[in-house]
Amino acid sequence: MKYRNFGKIWWKPSALGFGAMRLPIIGEDPAKVDHDEAVRMMRTAIDKGVNYIDTAYPYHGGTSEVVVGKALKEGYRERVKIATKLPCWVVEKGKDLDRIFEEQMKRLDVQSIDFYLFHNLNVPNWSTMLKLDALAWAEKKMAEGLIGHLGFSFHDELPQFREVVDGYDNWEFCQIQYNYMDMEYQAGKEGLDYAAGKGLGVIVMEPLKGGQLALNPPPGPVGELWNSTGKERSPAAWALNWLWNQPEVSLLLSGMSTMDQVLENIEIADNSGTGILEGEDLRIFDRVADKFRSLRPVACTKCNYCLPCPEGVGIPRVLELYNETQMYGMPEAARAAYRWFPPEKKGDKCIECGECEEKCPQNIEIIRWLKKAQEILS
Repeated sequence: MKYRNFGKIWWKPSALGFGAMRLPIIGEDPAKVDHDEAVRMMRTAIDKGVNYIDTAYPYHGGTSEVVVGKALKEGYRERVKIATKLPCWVVEKGKDLDRIFEEQMKRLDVQSIDFYLFHNLNVPNWSTMLKLDALAWAEKKMAEGLIGHLGFSFHDELPQFREVVDGYDNWEFCQIQYNYMDMEYQAGKEGLDYAAGKGLGVIVMEPLKGGQLALNPPPGPVGELWNSTGKERSPAAWALNWLWNQPEVSLLLSGMSTMDQVLENIEIADNSGTGILEGEDLRIFDRVADKFRSLRPVACTKCNYCLPCPEGVGIPRVLELYNETQMYGMPEAARAAYRWFPPEKKGDKCIECGECEEKCPQNIEIIRWLKKAQEILS
């Protein structure tokens, strides 16, 4: 396993971290995790050098933290760092902070949490945390030895990301969504560089965009591009190595659901590093991204001229998620993202006033596509 720098934190994380958000389940209920298989997968990853496991309060209906705690029995706790997250959107008053933290400690069955994140620091959640003085609360937990390092995960736009980074002097790390298709999405490449420039360790989530970049979309034009390089790399290996090639990236989190995924990702990580891609290897990503975008059924450029919608519909993002159901041949990932979408911004809130279509420079039939998107995504 390769190990990387983690901003101003002295400890070196494995290039690959185990994300406990997509553990194997029994049946269709995400809360019914296959405990035995999940424990076997996490311990195999640790045995092969993974030293960072990421979970969160809501993952698998609260079961993820319990399963992680089980996996770290029998001496495994001493070999790995645990990261979990405060569900900021659940916190309504100061007492909730202690209640949730104590519940997490009990679920994980640990004496301390190595890396603690404020989960999903978008604009409203950041405002709530400041109002409740949650940072001072976290500092107290750190002084008591219950939290090792403090950071945040982020799901909002770049200006807000900068505001959060600059809004607290003692952040040590952050977690952002980033991959070669999402260079300008949310924090994106600019956010990565900004945080790293401030000395923060930067953890990347969704390196394979929910698994979508690990598969060739039908009928296979992206796979043909990868094959044209003459390099024997899978689409997943290309995508992961693109991230590891950047020294600003501290580690990647992969939400692995099968043992085969664990073994494949570890093998890729074992051969990773900065500077292993250059020249034509790097230029191929622009061509692949363009090919993916050519598969979009809706020609939305996310110019945002259609906003604000009088009813609050998040038109560009809804259309983007619908496009993803067609581009990658893996609609489940886009549907999962849509479940996290604010209800007031979903496509079913459209009242067909037509104001957006009058503003759209691409002359997109937005009303029709919002209906289609809502049907497919929900």
